[in-house]
Amino acid sequence: MNYTEEQTAFLVEKYQENPSMETVVLLAEKFDKTTKSIIGKLSREGVYKRAVYKSKSGELPVTKVELVNNIAENLGLEVESLVGLEKSPKATLKTLEVATGLNKPKCNFDETEFDPEASWLKP
Repeated sequence: MNYTEEQTAFLVEKYQENPSMETVVLLAEKFDKTTKSIIGKLSREGVYKRAVYKSKSGELPVTKVELVNNIAENLGLEVESLVGLEKSPKATLKTLEVATGLNKPKCNFDETEFDPEASWLKP
């Protein structure tokens, strides 16, 4: 057995206080274990939270296939009718996705503030 019950309880407690890779590194140093060993133990204990990858722009990654699926859905088409589109540049696919409706910006005003009699609305 690699970890005693007391060590396991300590690992879990400290990790839950600050669930980060920094904590994993500190625990590995404290127990003279590898970070992989600590991550494995925390995973078996059901508390380890894998870091979520984000792109350079800070967005969650999306695949070209997902973008093509979204475009097809927005256009009311079967994805098979857009075969080969996934070979397009990702920036182009994102532009198409927005243009076809999935990620159109939402209005940021409260409808209760809307005045249908406002002078700017009259011809």
